Amino acid sequence: MPLQNRVTPFGDIIAVENRGSVMGNRGIIHNPSTKTLLKKRWSSRAWIICVCQFKNVRRNVMARRSWTELFFLDEATALSAGHRPCFYCQRQRAKEFQAAWADGNGIALQSAPAMDAVLHSERLDKDGLKKCHPIDAPVTALPDGTMLSDRTDAYLIKDGTPFRWSWEGYTPARIDASAATALTPPSTIRALRAGYKPFIA
Repeated sequence: MPLQNRVTPFGDIIAVENRGSVMGNRGIIHNPSTKTLLKKRWSSRAWIICVCQFKNVRRNVMARRSWTELFFLDEATALSAGHRPCFYCQRQRAKEFQAAWADGNGIALQSAPAMDAVLHSERLDKDGLKKCHPIDAPVTALPDGTMLSDRTDAYLIKDGTPFRWSWEGYTPARIDASAATALTPPSTIRALRAGYKPFIA
């Protein structure tokens, strides 16, 4: 039976067979004796994206009182949920994101905690639910890796074209632009526009 540690573009943590291609965490949010989630869905504002393999380190998933291993279809999905690259296991990618994030947002280089503070304000509304944002450009002009929602499904934008997200991957689709909102945080969209290239499955 799959564990409840797979994350959707909406930031929901669910149980499905598909593991995905990248890992991440939001701190300790599970009970290691039952390998089930606690009621909280984050214990740290550092929502990070990690690689699944690093220096031959092997972890028994959700087996100890350490950070909770979460899995995403790809990096675009993780960015949509409000995560950012980890400075420990993928330092170069994190530095590329940091530089694009500063450039796209028109500010000096920010520390990881400073970026996390902005991202956290863009992830969740006052009720702790996923915050959706107005689109600041036509769908065809949004940068690759942006994730949109029509209130039902999530759609990845690539080459100006929407693709419906699923755990099996992406399929070409149409989206009503008048009803679409951005799942990807605005500061991250600006980083994508400034040249950060996310991994897309």
